[in-house]
Amino acid sequence: MPSKVLQRILFWLILVSYALVGGLFAIQVPAWQAPDEPAHYNLVAQLVTDGAYPVIEQGDWDSAYLETIKSNQFAPVMLGRLATVQYEDHQPPLYYVLQAPVYLLTDGSLTALRMASVVMGSVVVMMAFLIGREVFPTQPQIALGTMALVAFIPQHVHILASVNNDALAEAVIAVALWLMVRYVKGRDVPVWLLGVVLGIGLITKTTTYFLLLPALIVIFMRWMRQPAVSRKLSRIVHLWAVLGLIALVIGGVWWLRNIATYGTPDFLGLAAHDAVVVGQPRTADLIAEVGVPSYLNRLMRTTMRSYWGQFGWMAQPLDGRIYLAIQVMLIFSLTGLILRLFIVAMRPQADSGSAEQPNSAFIQGQLWILMGVVLLLSLLAFIYYNTQFVQFQGRYLYPGLIPFALVLVLGVDAWRYWLIGWIRGTRWLVVLPFWAFALVDVYVLTRYIVPGLSAG
Repeated sequence: MPSKVLQRILFWLILVSYALVGGLFAIQVPAWQAPDEPAHYNLVAQLVTDGAYPVIEQGDWDSAYLETIKSNQFAPVMLGRLATVQYEDHQPPLYYVLQAPVYLLTDGSLTALRMASVVMGSVVVMMAFLIGREVFPTQPQIALGTMALVAFIPQHVHILASVNNDALAEAVIAVALWLMVRYVKGRDVPVWLLGVVLGIGLITKTTTYFLLLPALIVIFMRWMRQPAVSRKLSRIVHLWAVLGLIALVIGGVWWLRNIATYGTPDFLGLAAHDAVVVGQPRTADLIAEVGVPSYLNRLMRTTMRSYWGQFGWMAQPLDGRIYLAIQVMLIFSLTGLILRLFIVAMRPQADSGSAEQPNSAFIQGQLWILMGVVLLLSLLAFIYYNTQFVQFQGRYLYPGLIPFALVLVLGVDAWRYWLIGWIRGTRWLVVLPFWAFALVDVYVLTRYIVPGLSAG
């Protein structure tokens, strides 16, 4: 079978598998057993019912009530005041505006809203493949493996199949990253289009705001590759201005609304949110209670576990043996990356990269700088958030998921190349272990999530 045909078949099989697994999660995960799901759902409900965008205010956060319904697994008899859980009312509007017609057409079906999130998540899955293919056009197994890993990390599926604006935010980030990769490679990607995507991010979620820096960097990268005689400073200033102005026009309307609503300088509504969520665990309080070493241990341990699978409201972890297996996989991949560096050093043709480009090695280096910047910024955003609130949730690192998955798959593929690469057709075997996570998802859903998070 021709390589391109097999590549297309595997692409569609992975995508269909994601739709099936995501659909199962959307249907089977007990109601409200996803982080902040009631508050996100209620924002959509208010938008539809009131015909206006809600404002976060005192009373939207009731810590005692929230802890009560969480500890009782959201038992129906405890949900009389569920509609008052509204502490996400400060969020940017796009996700909720897109969900409003679904709410109207299905009479507020939680499952339908979850399925709409699954559809948004499919954009992330497809972009993971397209980004992998752009970075390694001669190695389709890398793109497919990256796609599969992004699609089937259990916790990631859990988040994408819930009512939560993370799905749309990740889709925006993935599209932006794909456009940036193509821009670096010299493709016909207009700067104004990058600005539009960044602007859409501004009205989607603050987790997309970091995209501005890598966008500025890729414009600089391409500008630097121009001949010195045509490398004019006015040109890059013009491109940066176009990018920023278009993004600002799209996001600025929302910011002006927030200033009018919450006052200057709270253009994001975050100060209003912080004033409402009194009682949410604060980092300074936890450090004072347990000390820095214990705090750091909790931070790293819980973040690692919840990146891969700690479900509901962080209440349902996996068996320790599963976490151990994941750690072994990570070590296997890391040693593979070291091996890959050795292979590339000894046999550069093993990593042809962007072979169609005249300066492929240089461009490949720029692409890795881009990936590294995205990973670093997502990590820094996570650290910054945790300087204020205790939020050891691995999902906050998902803005950097695609670059992370790309690196992890590269490490595994290096072992494949070294051990059995001389056998024709073995490259496709790299896809299988990451695709197999789909089976792990079903096992986790039926073995841990449903029995562990169901009321009664």
